[in-house]
Amino acid sequence: MSTRFRMGTNPWRLRLARPGLRWLLGLGLFLGLQASRSAAFYLPGLAPVNFCEASRETATCKSTVALFVNRLDSVESVLPYEYNTFDFCKDSEKRNPSENLGQVLFGERISSSPYKFPFNRTGTCVKVCVKSYDTANDDQEKKLAFLRKGIRLNYQHHWIIDNMPVIWCRNTGDGTKCCTPGFPIGCFITKSGESKHACLTHPEFNKSNIYFLFNHVDITITYHEDSGRNGGFARLVSARLEPQSYKHSGEGRLACNGPPMEIPEGRTEKFNVTYTYSVQFEENKSIKWASRWDYILDSMPHTNIQWLSIMNSFVIILFLSGMVAIIILRTLHRDIIRYNEMSSSEDAQEDFGWKLLHGDVFRPPRSRMLLSVFLGQGIQVLIMTFITLFLACLGFLSPSNRGALMTCAVVLWVLLGTPAGYVSARMYKTLKGVKWKTNFLLTALLCPGIVFADLFFMNVILWVEGSSAAISFGTLIGILAMWCGISVPLTFVGAYFGAKKKFRFPVCTNQIPRHIPQQSFFTKPLFGIMVGGILPFGCVFIQLFLILNSIWSHQMYFMFGFLFLVFIILLITCSEAAVLLCYFYLCAEDYHWWWRAFFTSSFTAVYLLIYTVHYFFAKLQITGMASAILYFGYTMVMVLIFFLFTGNHRMTSCISHSLKRLGGSHNVISIN
Repeated sequence: MSTRFRMGTNPWRLRLARPGLRWLLGLGLFLGLQASRSAAFYLPGLAPVNFCEASRETATCKSTVALFVNRLDSVESVLPYEYNTFDFCKDSEKRNPSENLGQVLFGERISSSPYKFPFNRTGTCVKVCVKSYDTANDDQEKKLAFLRKGIRLNYQHHWIIDNMPVIWCRNTGDGTKCCTPGFPIGCFITKSGESKHACLTHPEFNKSNIYFLFNHVDITITYHEDSGRNGGFARLVSARLEPQSYKHSGEGRLACNGPPMEIPEGRTEKFNVTYTYSVQFEENKSIKWASRWDYILDSMPHTNIQWLSIMNSFVIILFLSGMVAIIILRTLHRDIIRYNEMSSSEDAQEDFGWKLLHGDVFRPPRSRMLLSVFLGQGIQVLIMTFITLFLACLGFLSPSNRGALMTCAVVLWVLLGTPAGYVSARMYKTLKGVKWKTNFLLTALLCPGIVFADLFFMNVILWVEGSSAAISFGTLIGILAMWCGISVPLTFVGAYFGAKKKFRFPVCTNQIPRHIPQQSFFTKPLFGIMVGGILPFGCVFIQLFLILNSIWSHQMYFMFGFLFLVFIILLITCSEAAVLLCYFYLCAEDYHWWWRAFFTSSFTAVYLLIYTVHYFFAKLQITGMASAILYFGYTMVMVLIFFLFTGNHRMTSCISHSLKRLGGSHNVISIN
């Protein structure tokens, strides 16, 4: 007698149309729309600084505007350098603000500078310092050679006033204005007369084989004055500058005009370089202190194109996700109707497809230990990424809070060792593994050890090159202490409790494995894995371009709302793609789905690697073997993290849940 499948409410439709998912997508869209205004959100602790003229200076109102300098970096080199590494003007009372872990890992080195301006007092051609060079002196020749190298590789200053980057705006070839939070040391013209970098916008720089040094800056500081309390005070809302090159004829007659400051190639006679600045203050009543970062974000290059591309990507992602969901619904619905239409025992005996695999679908895979370790590390990265992006959307990790993003990510990773150990040990126990202690050690040490070894090798190169991005030995010891003293014990706690439990399967596994029939090209693992990684990569490649620009082209990234939205849709797409392709494998009577479920989504990391290689050769201008090694070394860390994250997210849980239905449905729709 046949036991018929009850055609009630479709459980898949409930999962796709439930209000919680719609609410989640609505929240993501809201956060994405708020991204453009995220800079206007300031947290308690990021208190404004009040400025006033010297005659009204108090403990709560400063009369001097101090300028701080950060590291110098270049789009043609991965090696950043501290400001004092170059022979620039130095502060006699050098002060280094305290730096958090994220700033140290990113190589930020902020220090005070000799540039100090009395508030609301205009200064014209003010001398800062004079540097003398004699090429007969080896020490001075080395400093001059390093300065030429910085100009040749287009190293950029990064100055800070009142925790705001001082931006440099210039007109581009198409008539638009482009602003960047940095300005070059100088520019040069090759032996063939080709102008490089900033020399393209200075027609007066017309001598071949000459370096031109920007030794003068015109600074404009804008403030908003509030006259409602205590007689009035001002708050700075923007800072811009324009670099200039002047060859000053003498220290007593600084006019800041005339021919540019030239530095010839090779040895030359003695010469002096005088560094000067001009500063002016402007009042702006329309810009509030809380929204002072808007002018920086609005002036970023290609901002409008980026927004259009992100919205276009969002529409494509929704379309692809809908298509995957429809295919799943229609395929399962058709199979269920086919089984319910069985009217005779002869029909019932003609089982085929996934129904034949109920006794093999949960057979443990090969390398179960490694799969469990990857799943444990993946859940750790997944939760860390989710919380970090969510906090960034709320403004806790805004650009004004330097280094907070990396600090938050590292701290969360250290504290999330417990879920990593629990998931890994429980999955290993489910797959009939018995060496749970070995599983714990691999979960705690394998992937983090690979990342640490890679970063240590990169750090050795940075040490040799004298870069400011090199992490000190004490910081390395501190990171090791956090890893071994906090993360590893927490992983053990999770593994201890996870090893006592296992997932329960709805059917038993046969003693003898079922023979797998000959597979067509389209049902073989490689084809499905390659196709399965395309959809998730299509979700992220626009954001990936922006993130790579932020890292390697030193552009400011601020679209965390849209990034969080893309993150959520990426998870949904990965789950749907894995479920769909695994269903096709089972229909082809191939029950080796465990690793394929993992690789179907994690293969997105391969596309990420291919794209980063393309980005290196097509978009970047990096020169030098050390910079190339550093680029691909850091890229491999990013690819590994992305591999664990995409391979883990809901792949096994979602597929296991769906296969419970597939395996368990055998008891419901089978004919006794």
